[in-house]
Amino acid sequence: MEQTITEKTQLNISHPGISNGMVMLMAITCGLVVANIYYNQPLLVQIAATFRLTTNQVSIIATITQVGYTLGLLFVVPLGDKAERRKLILVKTFGAAVCMMAAAFSANFYMLIAASLFVGIFSAVPQLLLPMAATMAPAASRGKIVGKVMSGLLIGILLSRTLSGFIGAHLGWRAVFLTGGLATAIMLAILSVKLPKNPPTFEGSYASLMKSLLTLTKEMPALRQAAFTGFCMFGAFSVFWTTLVFLLEGSPFYFKSDMVGMFGAIGACGALAAPLAGKSSDRKGPQFTILLGIAAAILAYVIMGFSGTSLTGLIAGVILLDVGMQVTHISNQSKVFALNPEARSRLNTVYISSSFAGGSLGSLLGARAWSADGWMGVCILGTGMIVLALLANIKGGKITHQY
Repeated sequence: MEQTITEKTQLNISHPGISNGMVMLMAITCGLVVANIYYNQPLLVQIAATFRLTTNQVSIIATITQVGYTLGLLFVVPLGDKAERRKLILVKTFGAAVCMMAAAFSANFYMLIAASLFVGIFSAVPQLLLPMAATMAPAASRGKIVGKVMSGLLIGILLSRTLSGFIGAHLGWRAVFLTGGLATAIMLAILSVKLPKNPPTFEGSYASLMKSLLTLTKEMPALRQAAFTGFCMFGAFSVFWTTLVFLLEGSPFYFKSDMVGMFGAIGACGALAAPLAGKSSDRKGPQFTILLGIAAAILAYVIMGFSGTSLTGLIAGVILLDVGMQVTHISNQSKVFALNPEARSRLNTVYISSSFAGGSLGSLLGARAWSADGWMGVCILGTGMIVLALLANIKGGKITHQY
């Protein structure tokens, strides 16, 4: 049977606050580590040429990395409630650095697939840091602090494509994985000195810990709603970013990977919305900003659907899509963290696992939509997934007040 430390005990062992420097360190760590799972996207055409692969075959690299991330979320991140978070974060960061090096030196496609899977598994570090930040933060400013840490993660997701595209164009795709591995190793050294201990809040067995994921999901309608919203939104996000490289490296653009990566830098402008979304969630509640984010993402796909050959239209769409994604995600996460302070790692596991399962499916379906119907097929698929998220939040809007 599940046993948790009482709320009073938890308050006694938790940190008295969180400094701006620690928030910055967590944000940078989130960005550097999560970047590992997105470096491959601007490089798919180069990897395909190296191993003589088709579009559908090489897209497996992007998909399997996100599958690995989902597995890490599902089976390792819940330990953040049971094990000491600092130690768990250091172990996972070390594993991510080693696996990135293995990817860089892959001798064949199958070795790269295996390395990519484990890169995903070990790179779920941000989903341990976010509950840690939420625990250390004062309740009145939790959304704002989570938003700041999340901004680092989101900038890492987007700028990873810029860095990857630039290095890939000049030094080749292997150099990208090598650079990512070295950056992760450097961050490991810094975290080992600076990161404070964060005691666990769960005293049961691993089996009861995993069983509690099902219990929490069953008992919390707001968690189920957030998880489904994340599934659809991340799916639509991955549909776009997995297929953008195919659009931009073909007619009428004929860009190389460095120019493809620049779209990540453009999208990163939207990360400025992250702290604002967290602050708005603290003031008005998360549902208002969730709906705003969904609306922005739908508008983005509409614009891009009619602007497949227009660079201006694509840029506008990228900014809107990333703003919509970030606003929705941060608001959802603030909502989830408020449900049960003693189970934040597990709640985050349910939400993020669902989100990245959607991302994995989006990568897979996006490549097939591109092969079947080109850019318009991609935009229809992405819009459809976002509309499902909208329907879930309109139909189930009242449940967001149950926490």
